[in-house]
Amino acid sequence: MRALDAGIIVCGECHKLEYLNENEVQHCTRCGSKLHARRPDSIARTWALLVTAAILYIPANILPIMTVNFLGQGMPSTIMEGVVELMHADMLPIAMVVFVASILVPTFKLVGIALLLYSVQRHQPMSARQRILMYRFIEWIGRWSMLDIFVIAILVAVVNFGNLASIEANLGAAAFASVVILTMTAAVTFDPRLIWDNTFGAGKEEERDAAVQGDGAGAR
Repeated sequence: MRALDAGIIVCGECHKLEYLNENEVQHCTRCGSKLHARRPDSIARTWALLVTAAILYIPANILPIMTVNFLGQGMPSTIMEGVVELMHADMLPIAMVVFVASILVPTFKLVGIALLLYSVQRHQPMSARQRILMYRFIEWIGRWSMLDIFVIAILVAVVNFGNLASIEANLGAAAFASVVILTMTAAVTFDPRLIWDNTFGAGKEEERDAAVQGDGAGAR
């Protein structure tokens, strides 16, 4: 049973439990904030943020993210080119951090959130427990998404030896930072309770329909 089935909703601000009254607009008796059974327009807002992040992910990978200069020579490089440059500069650990944080993590977040939204909207017969574990992992990994931006910022500040060696940040870094912020916001706006609504709510609707059909057959 969900709390909603028992007529209980939780305040999104102070997390106080309140009894649901569907006939009027409710406010929390403790903090006064407006109560909602589910986050308003959660799916639409998450889709909007996700699509925007996916669009920005293209220039984030196409535009140069940083420029590595050695002995006065250097060319702007994209994320993958930057990874290769770091490997050639014997910075393999940093190259791996940039690759995982810049390529693997954002791609997983975009695909993972899209799968969650699609499965909830289309009522796909997927395991709710697996989906909630995926959501928790996406939410947890979001705090590490800016790691490569921090690495680039540190490299720009530390590796500055004039014509000998220097590293500069480019427009691709700004686009990628926007992608990270948008995906983190998308994970926050998505209401994970919709996953359980999709599972238990659909089951209750089927039971209700079966009961109605049974009553109709008995009446006949």
